[in-house]
Amino acid sequence: MSKPEAGESHHRAVGAVPAQRVRRMRRAERRAQILDAATRAFARAGYAGTGLDDIAAEAELTRAMLYRHFDSKADLYRAVLDRACTRLAEATGADDFDESAIPALLHAATADPDGFKLLFHYAAREPDFRDLIDSITAASREIARRNLARQIPEGHWLDWAANLIPAFTLEAVIAWLDAGQPDPERAADRITAAVHGVMAAA
Repeated sequence: MSKPEAGESHHRAVGAVPAQRVRRMRRAERRAQILDAATRAFARAGYAGTGLDDIAAEAELTRAMLYRHFDSKADLYRAVLDRACTRLAEATGADDFDESAIPALLHAATADPDGFKLLFHYAAREPDFRDLIDSITAASREIARRNLARQIPEGHWLDWAANLIPAFTLEAVIAWLDAGQPDPERAADRITAAVHGVMAAA
């Protein structure tokens, strides 16, 4: 086979479609890189305290590169929260509060601590982004109420426990992250014991 023919064969092998796939993959990787950097930056200073220049520096990119993927800081922040929410849903899965629920929540928090804190610590205080957190909170309360109703009689104390336990569990996980993730093998057992205390009180 002559050299020109080999070149032609190589050209046919890479073709237009595979080249497009490579570009898409690179774009997806770049977007993920920006989301990772933005998550770290937002987790340090919150939405108001973080500028696009901060995120660009964290990602080691230009500000213009950010605008190729996101229209604004708000668009980027929403994308960060949406990704954290998707990861949380994938990690926790089922809508039952059984013995696997708290270990799954801890696993999700450990895998993406900055994203977890953004969802339940920072974004909850941001009026423009509370809709996402409010929807998660409402769903958590409904799931808690349905599961707790098997053990706690209908009434005000069931309402109290259904409101308190999801909030308490999230705060317990965030406090655990802030404490340096101590005793990871038994952390779920400790938080579960505290939740059972709330249930016993109700």
